[in-house]
Amino acid sequence: MNSFNAKQTLKVADKNYTIYSLPEAAKTLGDISRLPYSLKVLLENMLRHEDGRTVKPEDAQAVADWLKTQSSDREIAYRPARVLMQDFTGVPAVVDLAAMRDAMVSLGGDPDKINPLSPVDLVIDHSVMVDSFGSDDAFGQNVTREFQRNNERYAFLRWGQQAFDNFRVVPPGTGICHQVNLEYLAQTVWTREDNGETLAYPDTLVGTDSHTTMINGLSVLGWGVGGIEAEAAMLGQPISMLIPEVVGFKLTGKLPEGATATDLVLTVVEMLRQKGVVGKFVEFYGDGLDHLTLADRATISNMAPEYGATCGFFPIDGETINYLRFSGRDEDRVALVEAYAKAQGLWRDDGNEPIFTDTLSLDLATVEPSLAGPKRPQDRVLLSQLAQQFRASDFPMFSGLPYEQRRTTQTEAGYELEDGAIAIAAITSCTNTSNPSVMVGAGLVARKAHEKGLKVKPWVKTSLAPGSQVVSDYLEKAGLQDDLDALGFNLVGYGCTTCIGNSGPLPEPIVKAIEEKDLVLGAVLSGNRNFEGRVSPHTKANYLASPPLVVAYAIAGNLAIDLKTEPLGTDIDGNPVYLKDIWPTTQEIREVLGEALTPEMFRSRYSNVFTGNDAWKQIKAEETETYGWNSDSTYVQNPPFFEDMTASVNGGAFSNIAGARPLALLGDSITTDHISPAGAIKADSPAGDYLKDNNVVPVDFNSFGSRRGNHEVMMRGTFGNIRLKNELAPGTSGGVTKHMPDGEQMSIYDASMKYQAEGTPLIVIAGKEYGTGSSRDWAAKGTRLLGVKAVIAETYERIHRSNLVGMGVLPLQFPEGTDRTTLNLDGTETFDITGLENGIQPGMKLTMTIHYTDGRTADTQLLCRIDTLDEVEYYRNGGILHYVLRQLVA
Repeated sequence: MNSFNAKQTLKVADKNYTIYSLPEAAKTLGDISRLPYSLKVLLENMLRHEDGRTVKPEDAQAVADWLKTQSSDREIAYRPARVLMQDFTGVPAVVDLAAMRDAMVSLGGDPDKINPLSPVDLVIDHSVMVDSFGSDDAFGQNVTREFQRNNERYAFLRWGQQAFDNFRVVPPGTGICHQVNLEYLAQTVWTREDNGETLAYPDTLVGTDSHTTMINGLSVLGWGVGGIEAEAAMLGQPISMLIPEVVGFKLTGKLPEGATATDLVLTVVEMLRQKGVVGKFVEFYGDGLDHLTLADRATISNMAPEYGATCGFFPIDGETINYLRFSGRDEDRVALVEAYAKAQGLWRDDGNEPIFTDTLSLDLATVEPSLAGPKRPQDRVLLSQLAQQFRASDFPMFSGLPYEQRRTTQTEAGYELEDGAIAIAAITSCTNTSNPSVMVGAGLVARKAHEKGLKVKPWVKTSLAPGSQVVSDYLEKAGLQDDLDALGFNLVGYGCTTCIGNSGPLPEPIVKAIEEKDLVLGAVLSGNRNFEGRVSPHTKANYLASPPLVVAYAIAGNLAIDLKTEPLGTDIDGNPVYLKDIWPTTQEIREVLGEALTPEMFRSRYSNVFTGNDAWKQIKAEETETYGWNSDSTYVQNPPFFEDMTASVNGGAFSNIAGARPLALLGDSITTDHISPAGAIKADSPAGDYLKDNNVVPVDFNSFGSRRGNHEVMMRGTFGNIRLKNELAPGTSGGVTKHMPDGEQMSIYDASMKYQAEGTPLIVIAGKEYGTGSSRDWAAKGTRLLGVKAVIAETYERIHRSNLVGMGVLPLQFPEGTDRTTLNLDGTETFDITGLENGIQPGMKLTMTIHYTDGRTADTQLLCRIDTLDEVEYYRNGGILHYVLRQLVA
């Protein structure tokens, strides 16, 4: 349909493109010139996909009318241009697609209908671990080990590469998905051939990683979704969403000398978390954008999940065009982006600022060097205050002792280790390694430190894991890699590594000292997440910092050293060396970048991005339509989600929950890292027992992330994080609960199996910000497989709530002022949830009846957090994939 006469032709040079013109549509819709740029992208999506069924003319009008109230309760069906995956989330997504093909055969349908309809790129970046470090051959050793550990998974992905259309795989050792997306995959304006016409439209995407938002810095609207949602999008289902509120963040001025993009983003995260932007778009504007490079913008956008927003969008301007050209995009594409943006009113115009739901502002000149931690990325602390904070407040929080009573021990390696020592210093993560200024800054700090004879402390595990091979090219050309190597920051791999918990084992003497004395050790990393138990099981205080500060802290070796006033060490003549003595100036960084970074580096590295090394090419893959499952595999198994599925929904799809028991009673800020299995697999855990029973020795356990394709491993690790505190089992941490009514303490997995054998439905009760963090689909999948029918929390993070619905788990919300403490819950109660029997309406109220052990009962009204009509259908079908499968069969 073309109700608003939007379909027009745009001529760029000698080529014609079909576009859906916003100015033309505005003649009917009304003035949209001051609509936020991110909403203009949504509006174009409505115009282009108008079909009178999923997208109606009223949807486009509702986006335009947003300007009247700066908010909307209209639900729209949004279709992104493409899907981006990383391998930890991509493998289970491909497993689900393979299982859906099997289910399609069982239901008498055509398995080839299970096929991506939108382009999908999967980048293998989450599997490399920092086993070897601090040596010239660390990279080679880690890559070899990676292929040994993951051969089964990689063979499975190679099968998927040949089995599915529109599905490309970027092999391991290439880079991090978001940096590869920024430097190569994204086009800002996408094109495709359609009935003999070349259609041009905004590049948009969803990704199976929360930091998909990084691409917002290149004016590409995208955000993270769970693998469940992404699979549905791949199969042609629209993303159902409410037209969001948009918070404008005005940036003015420019960064002062000594401040980095990392310091800026940590400031932005703190401000926006305090503002409260969960479920909202954030859009940046103001003349401060003139002083931010594209990489700076991408750094800010990357951490949208940390400030809680759906996205952090930057409009197209001259810097966008410069970056596209410099990073080697085709010249015709660069010309199209500029012409399209100007024709569509998508070109940044500071003289006509958008109207926003709400605004806040920051003068860049006020940004100071900062870190964030020790547990959350939004907890910013000034560099000048970190040592004092750690001594005064953070240290007792971890140890129960005042800092003056810190513990020390002599290690077998011959050095003394004390509380506050830094065990890990990692230059890691797409957040910062995508930014040449902070990477060159780190190299210059290393050079100056090396020249003065400074060394990294012997107890610090150092690593450098860039997000693309281009980083290595410019560091080597500038001679800075030699300086980084001299301090132990040798290349360990091209992947996420420490930022996602793949920090690898610490040296045995350090582990022994930690365990014997229960030492509080720290980590400093240039990542985006520092939740409890994520970075390493052996570091309790984890701080996010810029790459140059990571190098500085590796030299200092202790969190309690004030880098502003105390020396990092002494030079070759015994003189004290301070941070200011080795910190590079902005001009020094610019000069190195001007000489070392070239467009040819991007063109060369990305010319064969899908080829891979010899090890990748040698992996044998099946060439079949359906996958040949290996029952002995401990990496890839056919999940039980579609067992006994029928072609239509059985009666009683909506039914009340009676006699439920709580599997867990949890506090605030329970992250998906707490819920979804991540990091190392402990030998003395249900998952470890399963692997041992299947003849896997502990040295080959690999990580939970690498085994996401095996539901048997993953369900055993759900709610198993070592830092999880379940109030049903006071005094414990990890996946422990009590089975009721007998009160026997056991693992959450074992309790779940016992409850399910007894026919007892389960619920989870939690506090505020439930499900914050990464878009881990296994946080929802594992919850379902453990028999949990409903989660009842005070508030939810966006992605996890959606994923629960997508797996057929009911998300419910306590009313304001009511929670587990006001209801005096201790886990001995049983619960009935009623009001479901006649069907569900978005946002309806349900009744929870609590049966206490003394015979009392109490009723509480709960808000049903099934938010849209599409979600009602997903839940009715038992999950979004079941819904899609039935639609395809029909």
